[in-house]
Order: sequence, then C-alpha cells, then structure tokens
Amino acid sequence: QVQLVESGGGLVQAGGSLRLSCAASGRTFNTYAMGWIRQAVGKEREFVAGIAWDGGHTDYSGSVKGRFTISRDNAKNTVYLQMNSLKPEDTAVYYCAMGSSRRAFSLTDFASWGQGTQVTVSS
Repeated sequence: QVQLVESGGGLVQAGGSLRLSCAASGRTFNTYAMGWIRQAVGKEREFVAGIAWDGGHTDYSGSVKGRFTISRDNAKNTVYLQMNSLKPEDTAVYYCAMGSSRRAFSLTDFASWGQGTQVTVSS
C-alpha cells in the first residue's frame, strides 16, 4: 500500500510563493504518474497538476497554468509543486496523489491520496 506524505504548506501573502513536497513509499514510484489536487472549503476537489511517470509530460488546470510547476525526482521518490504568484483563490487543502497508471491528468486517474496540506493565501 502506498503512503504519500505532503509538506510545505502554510500561510503566505498574495503574490508570494510556496513549494509543496510529497514523499512516496510502499510502491514503485517511478512507474506511476503523480499529481496535485486541491479542495477549498465548500468546493469540490479540483485537479491542479499532473506529471507522467518519467516527468516527460505535465499538465495543469487553466487556473494555475503559468504560475505553478510540477516536477518529480524519481531517485528520491518525491514530487513537488512550485507555486508562484499565489492568489487568495488558491487557498485550499492540497493533496498529493498517485495515478493508477503512467499518465494521469484528471481526478479519476488518481488511485491513492495523501492526507493533504493546507495552503492559505492572504490578500
């Protein structure tokens, strides 16, 4: 069974940056896609970013494209989300997720989830 542990969340002012990390264990990390999903209070979960098993392809939601960057280090079993130019509407719990295959770019493609880390952006 896979374990996903997120870190790096916190409180930041609008326009600031945060870098989220997710350490994976319990499954062969480098054979699965990874992603980040977020959920704001009172809203449904939203796909934020995904990265293929080898890092060769990435995809982003329109609301974060150009501001967020997903990356992975297969040697460290870790996926990252660099978040720049943060906006108050980015406030949410951010979940790391592992895909069920080598590519995963929508909510239904993800099979395993972490516990989440809170990101709060103040105006």
